[in-house]
Amino acid sequence: MFIIDGHNLLHSIRKADEKFEPVSDVQLCRSVGMYLKLIGENGEIVFDGTGPPDKRGFAATGNVEVLFAGGGSDTDTVIEDKIAVSTAPKSLSIVSSDRRLRRAALRRRATAIKSEDFWRDVQKQLSRKRRAKEPPAKQHGLTESETDRWLEHFGLQQ
Repeated sequence: MFIIDGHNLLHSIRKADEKFEPVSDVQLCRSVGMYLKLIGENGEIVFDGTGPPDKRGFAATGNVEVLFAGGGSDTDTVIEDKIAVSTAPKSLSIVSSDRRLRRAALRRRATAIKSEDFWRDVQKQLSRKRRAKEPPAKQHGLTESETDRWLEHFGLQQ
């Protein structure tokens, strides 16, 4: 399970490549959701604040749930609390370049991943060409009756 510091990741993306097209929080969540689906994982992205009034853009984000810390808390505290109450902290991957979160992850033996390293891997995985899956019918070939119909259709009947 990945727990991601959303604003920290957005900041790392912008800092890493100033010529890079700006990425919105919704685009970020969709990209991360696709990445997590590709690698067979789930995750949560936590943002500071209450988020936009209309959160429908965050609904179709694949394998990632989008959370907002709310007005009375902050992302770091929310993520620290998630690490602290986890019954399986070793299965957590905490994505943030924030030292406070990285230390909290390592104290519970969770994996700590710097935001820039995580984003590099997301980009690498999403840019890889994937082989299209062949339909099962192609693997088994045509039946004898289907072959006869095609031969008849093209006038090649024996």
